[in-house]
Amino acid sequence: MPRPAGEIILTNMINQPEPKAEILARRDTIVAAFRGMLPPEAVIAEPIRLRPYETDGLSAYRQPPLAVVLPETTEQVAAVMRYCHAEGIRVVPRGAGTSLSGGALPMADAVVVGLMKMNRILDIDYADRCATVQAGVTNIGITDAVQGRGFFYAPDPSSQLACMIGGNVNMNSGGAHCLKYGVTANNLLGLKIVTAEGDVLNIGGRHLDAAGYDWLGLLTGSEGQLAVITEVTVRILRSPEGARAMLAAFRSNEIAGACVDSIISSGIIPVALEFMDRPAIHACEDFAHAGYPLDAEAMLIIEVEGSSEEQDALLARIRAICEQHDPISMKVSQSAEESLAIWKGRKGAFGAIGRISPDYLCMDGVIPTSRLPEVLRRIGEMGDVYGLKVANIFHAGDGNLHPLIMFDANDPESFRKAEQFGADILKLCVEMGGCLTGEHGVGVEKRDLMPVQFKAEELEQQRRIKTAFDPDWLLNPNKVFPLAASSERSARTH
Repeated sequence: MPRPAGEIILTNMINQPEPKAEILARRDTIVAAFRGMLPPEAVIAEPIRLRPYETDGLSAYRQPPLAVVLPETTEQVAAVMRYCHAEGIRVVPRGAGTSLSGGALPMADAVVVGLMKMNRILDIDYADRCATVQAGVTNIGITDAVQGRGFFYAPDPSSQLACMIGGNVNMNSGGAHCLKYGVTANNLLGLKIVTAEGDVLNIGGRHLDAAGYDWLGLLTGSEGQLAVITEVTVRILRSPEGARAMLAAFRSNEIAGACVDSIISSGIIPVALEFMDRPAIHACEDFAHAGYPLDAEAMLIIEVEGSSEEQDALLARIRAICEQHDPISMKVSQSAEESLAIWKGRKGAFGAIGRISPDYLCMDGVIPTSRLPEVLRRIGEMGDVYGLKVANIFHAGDGNLHPLIMFDANDPESFRKAEQFGADILKLCVEMGGCLTGEHGVGVEKRDLMPVQFKAEELEQQRRIKTAFDPDWLLNPNKVFPLAASSERSARTH
């Protein structure tokens, strides 16, 4: 039997407020109104068709929405937002649903605004080196559109084949090559947004800096809490002359972490500097057959770019630094094909871990690179205490950790331990002078850990900004801020 629309079926221990009964009662009227402003096929209300939208990449948390709408233009988004604002209906913006923090988790009384049909490249300006695209264009789709002219879009999250640029902006996504080129915020020039009230605003443009307040900085990483992003203008960069990757294998996580710190502190900025430990190495090698060293406890993937001479010079300096840490082995790719094989394993890492564990939580803390050896040691000790395995795969060059905590979602106690283990890792990151999230966002996953990072006064100031953009707190509700305080503030606005 299909579940009734609006039925609350959250399958974990996360707290969610009760849905608004008056909204649930008006569901048929609301759906009819959407069908009056959008093509019929752009409105989804049947319980079985809502199932794909009940979760995102953090699939342990599930909740079918009230309805889903799939607009194709900014004007259609604005019409939906005006109606929802007038009727007091909550809205959850959604791209590809690859969020790993529950950022696109619906509520039973919320409408999901899916942007996947807004997938057109609107303009490419090679002279000014920028491209304007709709929010539903995939990350890799931008590079695909410009690489024929020798350009590329730099941020490259592991989900880049599927994740969409609007979601990248909302989460300030990074990727392996962001060590050199920066995250989404560093490659963004302009946005078109629809406000909670349904107004359409243009922020920034094609130029280096925008007049007035830094709205781009504010909206980037705002997790759909302030507006719905419909168009994005990004920088495109000239493709490098060439690139080569190398592998360096070590006897322990701590030694590999110390090597990372040595490389960064030397002043060398590789294009990418990635870390994998033994469980990750074995899982990825079984999956990709990339020639990873199976006798290593930890491995670094290091990539440099430039002319052949520049590559040789940088790799020689990096090899010399690695040799100071007594590596088990080192291997430098000799062709583009070898480099692609090395990256195939890394890019497929999250899927590869799924082959050895029924479920896992992918954490996303950030630490100073000098603290890597200590943090890796303590994560290992925590795993022993909780009795759970961890695979460490992360962007080591900028200290963006992605420990994958393996557990069994069918075992409530295993899931409880995994959640607590993850919380302890994030608390450790803050203790080490880092922060709760680097590129996955806060969502529902880290929502109640925000007081670990911020003082009460700092959180209240952030809530004031949210209220200025969304007075009724209808946009992506019950994310980012601790639930009790958010519910209290939302109640005060009515």
